[in-house]
Amino acid sequence: MSKILIRGAKVLGGEPQDVLIDGTVIEEVGQNLSAEGAEVVEAGGKVLLPGLVDLHTHLREPGREDSETVLTGTRAAASGGYTNVFAMANTFPVADTAGVVEQVWRLGQESGYCDVQPIGAVTVGLEGAKLAELGAMHESAAGVTVFSDDGKCVHDAVIMRRALEYVKAFNGVVAQHAQEPRLTEGAQMNEGVVSAELGLGGWPAVAEESVIARDVLLAEHVGSRVHICHLSTAGSVEIVRWAKSRGIDVTAEVTPHHLLLTDELVRSYNPVYKVNPPLRTERDVLALREALADGTIDIVATDHAPHPHEDKDCEWAAAAMGMVGLETALSVVQETMVETGLLDWAGVADRMSVKPAQIGQATGHGRPVSAGEPANLTLVDTEYRGQVDPAGFASRSRNTPYEGRELPGRVTHTWLRGKATLVDGKLT
Repeated sequence: MSKILIRGAKVLGGEPQDVLIDGTVIEEVGQNLSAEGAEVVEAGGKVLLPGLVDLHTHLREPGREDSETVLTGTRAAASGGYTNVFAMANTFPVADTAGVVEQVWRLGQESGYCDVQPIGAVTVGLEGAKLAELGAMHESAAGVTVFSDDGKCVHDAVIMRRALEYVKAFNGVVAQHAQEPRLTEGAQMNEGVVSAELGLGGWPAVAEESVIARDVLLAEHVGSRVHICHLSTAGSVEIVRWAKSRGIDVTAEVTPHHLLLTDELVRSYNPVYKVNPPLRTERDVLALREALADGTIDIVATDHAPHPHEDKDCEWAAAAMGMVGLETALSVVQETMVETGLLDWAGVADRMSVKPAQIGQATGHGRPVSAGEPANLTLVDTEYRGQVDPAGFASRSRNTPYEGRELPGRVTHTWLRGKATLVDGKLT
C-alpha cells in the first residue's frame, strides 16, 4: 500500500503538523515528518478534520434514480468531505426488510466513494401501523442500528413505544421525524407572520414540539435511545435541553439550512426554499445555533433531499419538499458557527464526525486524527470564498437554496481508509 504525507495541515484547526498515512491507517502525526517514496500533499495551512459523517441522507435508490443514486450520492458526499453516510429508508420499495437494506449497503460498497449505512424503516411501508423487521435488518449484512420513518412521523404512541423497546436489545436508536400529522394538514411553510401575509397554510412549531415531548417521555419510560431528526424550533431546543437535564437518552440533529435560512425567503415563492420541517424564524435560527454550540443539539445532519428539476421548477403548492446539502454543509457550518465564534474547528469535528459516528455506531469513523487510527480524513481550505454553482455538483439533482450565494470554505481532499476520493477538489 502507498504512503501519503500531508504536510503542514492544521489538525482540527490547531498548529500546522504533518500527517503520514500508511495504507489504510494514520502512521504518525508530528512535525517535520518524512517518508521515502510517499506521495506528498502540501496542505499549506488548510484544516484537517476526521472524515465527516452524515446521519441523515436521502440517496433515493432503489426507486427514484432520477433524483439520485447511491453512486451519485456518495460522490456528492466525498465532494463535501464525508466518508460515511446513513441512507434513509423512504425508497421504493421502502427499506423495511433485510433484503432492501442489504441491497443499499452493497451498492454503497460498490460505489467506493464513502461508506453507506442503511437506515431501516420503523414501520412496514412507512405506514405507521405495524413494526417492520427491525431485528432481521439488524442481523443482516447491513447491520442496521438506526431506524426511522423519516418523511413521515411515527405518530402512534403505542407503535413508537414498541419500537423503542425492540431496539434496546441491540442498543439501536429510533430517529423520529417529529411532525404531528393532524396539525400540519395542508401545511406549506412555517406558521407565523409570513404565512399569514402570504396566505399559505402554516406548519406550527407545536406540531414538532408536541411529538418531541411525547417521545422523550416514552424513551425515559422504556429506558431506550431516541434521536430527533432535523430539529427546527426554539421550543424544541428547550424540550431537548429539559430531557437531557433529566438524564433521558435523547440526541438531536440540526440541518445546515435551519442554521442559516429563515421563512422570510418564502416571500419569493421560489420552491427551492420549500422543505420539511419548514424554514423557521430568525429567533429559531439563533436558538438552534446556540443549542448546537452548547451541546443541546448533538450533531449537524444534512437531510440531503435531491429532487429532479420538474419536481421543483413548478408552482409552490405542487413542489416537492427538500434541498440537497452534502456538498455545501461544511461551508454553511463555517459561516454560521465558526465565523460567528460559536464553534472552533474541533467543535465542528465533534458535531459533524465524532458524535454522528457514535450515535449511529459507525465503526472506524469519527476517530481522532492520531497514529493507529483509520485514515478517514478531509482537508478544508477555510480561506476560500466563492459562489455556489450547482452546475458543478456531483449530485444528480440541483435543488440547492444557495445558488449564487457566496459561502466560505472548500473541501479540497477526502480520504476513505487512506484512498483518495477527492483530490484538489476533483473526484478521483
